[in-house]
Amino acid sequence: MLRLPRPMLSRFERFSLYNSPYPAHDSGCAIDLYVAADDPVARSPVAGVVREARTVRAPDKPYAHDDEYLILVDVDADATGLDWLGDPDDDPRDGLVARILHVDPGVDAGDEVAVGDSLGRLVRSGFFAPWVSNHVHVGFRAADANHHRARGSLPVSPDVTVSPLDWDGTGTVVETAETFVVLDAPTRADAAVGSDGFVGLASDEGVVLDGGLAHYGFGGALSPVEDGRSLSLLGERVGRAAGRDVPWADFDVLVDGVRITGLSLFASRVDFGSKLVCPGHGFATGDEVSVEIRPSADPIRLD
Repeated sequence: MLRLPRPMLSRFERFSLYNSPYPAHDSGCAIDLYVAADDPVARSPVAGVVREARTVRAPDKPYAHDDEYLILVDVDADATGLDWLGDPDDDPRDGLVARILHVDPGVDAGDEVAVGDSLGRLVRSGFFAPWVSNHVHVGFRAADANHHRARGSLPVSPDVTVSPLDWDGTGTVVETAETFVVLDAPTRADAAVGSDGFVGLASDEGVVLDGGLAHYGFGGALSPVEDGRSLSLLGERVGRAAGRDVPWADFDVLVDGVRITGLSLFASRVDFGSKLVCPGHGFATGDEVSVEIRPSADPIRLD
């Protein structure tokens, strides 16, 4: 497993390993690094030399950019600050390649980049659900791997502590869009925020959860958890840890008694508030709402 350094993560507002339906994120084998909403520039999370920049196919969505792009970078692991947590004999960092998506390239093969350099401009391709914020997708492959297929990246582990946020399910709507709303709770003030500055919504047991709960079917833990431990949220069981993976149980997320698509979970070093995924909602700024979770025989699952 590759450990991603604090300086890399601290350049971005939020990150998630599991908040995606795509197989590239299975078992935390990729990370999405979210930028400020008004920042169109994609900053490189790695140092190295660009190997390739190409256009790739993406799902055709009416709201999406016509093209998607793949940037491959031969990584300078030392300059990037990557550590290897596995067997030293299997250390892949010599020859490591980073796969970067959602960036219209402003670089070419042979260009040298440092951490924080511009790679180009962010794009919202058909891989984005309409409620997903702009981000840079990053995965890492060993030198002898297939660098173009979706699956096959190494698992990654953020080298930061994500402080847990408790929540009683209530809040006031402070932001609305066509497919989601954001509440004013929980807030960073609800946690004893550690020196790394990241916070995330915690299970009732204090385990920080990550992913699309439960519309993506599979989530994960961003804090230590015992293998096989049952996890709950708002008093209802939401899954059982399988390592750091958390396959979601069968349940619905409801707001004021009405079923919605789900909750979007992540780690944030900026202001925090629960993000409710609810296309076609009728909520307005200032509405006070209550979220609950109920077991379901027919939960929402998105591909």
